[in-house]
Amino acid sequence: MFQDPKRYQAKHHYVTSAGVDLVEVLDPQVEERILDLGCGTGQLSAQIAAVGAEVVGMDLSTEMVEAAREQFPDLSFVVGDARDFSFAEPFDAVFSNAALHWVKPPETALACIAACLGQGGRFVAELGGERNIATISRALIDQLAARGFHPQSPWYFPSLGEYARLVEQAGLRIAYASHFPRPTRLESESGLRDWLEMFAEELTADVPPAMRGELWDAVEDAVRLALYGDGGWHADYWRLRVVAYKE
Repeated sequence: MFQDPKRYQAKHHYVTSAGVDLVEVLDPQVEERILDLGCGTGQLSAQIAAVGAEVVGMDLSTEMVEAAREQFPDLSFVVGDARDFSFAEPFDAVFSNAALHWVKPPETALACIAACLGQGGRFVAELGGERNIATISRALIDQLAARGFHPQSPWYFPSLGEYARLVEQAGLRIAYASHFPRPTRLESESGLRDWLEMFAEELTADVPPAMRGELWDAVEDAVRLALYGDGGWHADYWRLRVVAYKE
């Protein structure tokens, strides 16, 4: 999991921007108690709180939580693992944007989510789905293998059917689920390299710093025809969006 909040905010605004309409789907209400699971640096937590909801932001990264507390000192942020958490009081909703595809096994997170919701509470989430970053990840894995590295993928990108089944097995009723492409323009001419340095950190942890530049060049060459156009890089995102309720 990434740990650099300054780099995250400086070069990856699109992660938060893409979550703005998910907050509209959440439709937070005054005095509702809402958990923002995988809150990062807290921008969406603040947006939810702006309507008068009581928000708790939780993230595995201590650095991200510290940055969120610094920017939004009036809000509540805690360090926690999505696979193992509980709260004394139930929530009216659990919200999660671009975080749960980092959590394996997914069943453990969904069990915690269901347990922390009150009756009638809702789970509103978006994560990477099947085919997400397929072009980027295939090129990176191939280039790593060519250099003798064989890391395990840190991501979980389920199909709609698979994830809906897991959500329902956790005790939640699916009200809406969608799997859709979202090609996303990356920021600046170095956008793909910035993406790799931030989000593929676990895959490249064993690659010596002296080899990184040559590796990024090779990945860029491998995906340029598919992902470079209109003067910039695009990530081949496929997203999975779910709304479910605890009956």
